[in-house]
Amino acid sequence: MDVLEKLAILTDAAKYDVACTSSGVDRSGQPGKMGSAVASGICHSFAADGRCISLLKVLMSNQCIYDCKYCVNRASRDTARTAFAPRELADLTINFYRRNYIEGLFLSSGVMKNPDYTTERMIEAIEILRTEYSFNGYIHVKAIPGADNALIQRLGLLVDRMSVNIELPSETGLVKLAPQKTPEAILRPMALIRSGIEENTSDLTLYRHAPKFVPAGQSTQMIVGATPDSDHRILSLSEGLYTKYKLKRVFFSAYTPVVEDKLLPSLFSAPPLLREHRLYQADWLMRFYGFSAGEIVDAKNPNMNLAIDPKCNWALRHLEEFPIEINRATYEKLLRVPGIGVQSARRIIQARRAGSLSFEGLKKLGVVLKRAKFFVTCQGRIFEGVVIQPDTVLRGLLSKNDLKMLPAASGEQLSFTDVPDMARIMGGTPVSAFGYLPEERTRVHAGQYEFGIHI
Repeated sequence: MDVLEKLAILTDAAKYDVACTSSGVDRSGQPGKMGSAVASGICHSFAADGRCISLLKVLMSNQCIYDCKYCVNRASRDTARTAFAPRELADLTINFYRRNYIEGLFLSSGVMKNPDYTTERMIEAIEILRTEYSFNGYIHVKAIPGADNALIQRLGLLVDRMSVNIELPSETGLVKLAPQKTPEAILRPMALIRSGIEENTSDLTLYRHAPKFVPAGQSTQMIVGATPDSDHRILSLSEGLYTKYKLKRVFFSAYTPVVEDKLLPSLFSAPPLLREHRLYQADWLMRFYGFSAGEIVDAKNPNMNLAIDPKCNWALRHLEEFPIEINRATYEKLLRVPGIGVQSARRIIQARRAGSLSFEGLKKLGVVLKRAKFFVTCQGRIFEGVVIQPDTVLRGLLSKNDLKMLPAASGEQLSFTDVPDMARIMGGTPVSAFGYLPEERTRVHAGQYEFGIHI
């Protein structure tokens, strides 16, 4: 099989790995080296200056000794198998870079023979790029759970970002769908990478030219919809990973049926893309807006409302905290207002030092008044024409697309009590066991998530 045939197979097999992330590292070009890394670089997207930034997203091999039920590369699947030699992958990457096709590399792999053997081949390919070709561009690598600590350490000194896929939100799901993997094998390299980053930070404080270890941090990926895990479980796990392992990002990947298996959703079922979107919104609230997982979902309401974004849903459940006076509210309070983001909250804090703000002023600062007007006052006055009643607020927050999802055929009026009622809002049809279970309750408590460890 020639290199182009391998490339076609191994790039297609890599498409289920989520890699659309800011590179997180700024490294300008250096004399005698090729390439650079830009903090705003995103896989298959655009930088702030309009440039298209792309990574070659590819597998080292789609051969795998594991038989994870959800994986397109599972050992029992009948598909063409191949692998790059380290030299082939390095040459391919550098030739693509020279032709200005790519600006970096995203490398993952199936497990060939064993985790150590696979990691060694990945290291060899990257060492050729870094030493022989003096490639100074961005490299993101998926670490192989179960690999020796020394190999993880070597790999971390060569790349910018590392990921260890946690795959499924609970140990029960992992045992059921990926019995050859264990939570310990996944969490151990996460802990090693976290410790390596912390030690490297201390080294760089003392020695400016000390080699950098995973300078762009680590991330992970969770599959959503392959198991009946609730949003509460998923977000509590994410919160624990951010806290304990200092992750930069947790990615959510809506399960796409690729193989027929009685343990998995049907091949004809649609991936839960809207749920994935809501999880990303909730993740953003935890990372930048000061929300905890328990504020977004809890044991009583373990799943998010798909018809409305989680920040608006929280505000509707806590109307007693509103309206807030825009000219006196703290930064933390401003972040809780629907329609006010991180940048607009900062602009409000800065602008009101020069004088009192009006609703017209808020609009100029980037506030989305369509949402914010129900939750704030300016100079002691509410927005003209606004009636702050639960039903009115709910309908004002729902977009035209959201309204299409409501049970309009029956002529019913949506009331505030319907906000947490998923079956009613979504037309009265319960979601399958691989989406939402209205009766499901989790065992996630403060300081603990159900993946075999305590935070």
